[in-house]
Amino acid sequence: QVQLVESGGGSVQAGGTLRLSCAASGYSYSSSCMAWFRQAPGKEREGVASVDVYGNTNYADSVKGRFTISRDNAKNTLYLQLNSLKPEDTAIYSCAADLRRSWCRKSLPETDFGYWGQGTQVTVSS
Repeated sequence: QVQLVESGGGSVQAGGTLRLSCAASGYSYSSSCMAWFRQAPGKEREGVASVDVYGNTNYADSVKGRFTISRDNAKNTLYLQLNSLKPEDTAIYSCAADLRRSWCRKSLPETDFGYWGQGTQVTVSS
């Protein structure tokens, strides 16, 4: 069955960096749109970044220039490099897979993604 397992979260000070990973299994990873979402306490889940099978990426305005999404199809792994972290980046970060599309819709609607990881906590202190 489809499994997505995140790792790499943690606690850092503002300005710090983290690298999140998402190990995928049970489906054709190289053929699917992949994305990262996050949910802060008391807020709705929001799309952070996506990458399609061609390597095209899309970012939320709030993270542009600071976060980088990438994928390694040989390792079935999705990454999110988080640089220049801010306290407002504190959230649970989850990876998600859209098995129906090789491309990603720019608006990153949650309903496009049928499979989700359990999430990893990122905490940024000021």
